[in-house]
Amino acid sequence: MDRLPKPTPASPGNEPRALVRAAPGRLVRRLAKVIGVTIVLGYLTICLAMFSLQARLIYFPDRDYWTTPKEAGLAFDDLTLKTADGLSIAAWYVPHAAAKGTVLFCHGNAGNIADRLESLKSFHYLGYNVLIFDYRGYGRSEGKPSEPGLYRDAEAAWRYVVETRATRPESVVLFGESLGGAVAIDLAARHTPGALVVQSTFTSLVDIGQRQYPFLPIGLLCTQRYASIDKVPSITCPKLFIHGTQDELVPLANGRRLFDAAAEPKDFLQTPGGHNDGGFEHNMECIRRLGDWLNRLQLGKN
Repeated sequence: MDRLPKPTPASPGNEPRALVRAAPGRLVRRLAKVIGVTIVLGYLTICLAMFSLQARLIYFPDRDYWTTPKEAGLAFDDLTLKTADGLSIAAWYVPHAAAKGTVLFCHGNAGNIADRLESLKSFHYLGYNVLIFDYRGYGRSEGKPSEPGLYRDAEAAWRYVVETRATRPESVVLFGESLGGAVAIDLAARHTPGALVVQSTFTSLVDIGQRQYPFLPIGLLCTQRYASIDKVPSITCPKLFIHGTQDELVPLANGRRLFDAAAEPKDFLQTPGGHNDGGFEHNMECIRRLGDWLNRLQLGKN
């Protein structure tokens, strides 16, 4: 009987070809798995950071006042207002000797009231008293900014104008720029002012955040929503929406969506410029057109 040859032990470099081909395949799969897990963990980390730090991405307060209305030749009262939750917030009241009404000014998300001197001068030029206040955490105001907190600050400013100054609500113009427009809209939805004017204001912060970070689920992460588009339909007073044609932060189309959602009576004023230089106060023709619009309302005389 013929003997079968004894199997030769496999030696390095003499493995079966199938095993040699399988090893790189397993390596690729393991590498793909590691890369996939790393991407998912990185994405979740970004989402967590966005959720935790969103206030730092929304609010940019400045504590220092580099000027006052006095520097522009305007008399003013330096005020401290109390909010419903017990905080002190700073405010300036700039009176006009022959006032047609009072503008309650809600500024944007950066700086403080000292950065709005040109706007104060413009409203004074048009013949209005102005109350401008700093949100909590801005200027000399106590606390830290938040959406509910800013609404409380605006409420304190409203109470000062209507109760302390005994101003008739129908003589009050609520004015808000950018984020302040969302604050003014919330205030107008809870009271009945003579008019509402918003400038460079968005439909909701979620819409703007989704545009800035299209790869993130902003709708799930954003707790500071400022959903003006849900509130503006209920506001019955005359409304003016001002927006720069080159606004790079809040596109003109977004401002138009907010306008379209509002109930009559309403008007839209397009201005030249972008988000920070497209306001009515940067253009004498736009100042005049705003003044004409307000004059037609005859605030407090109806």
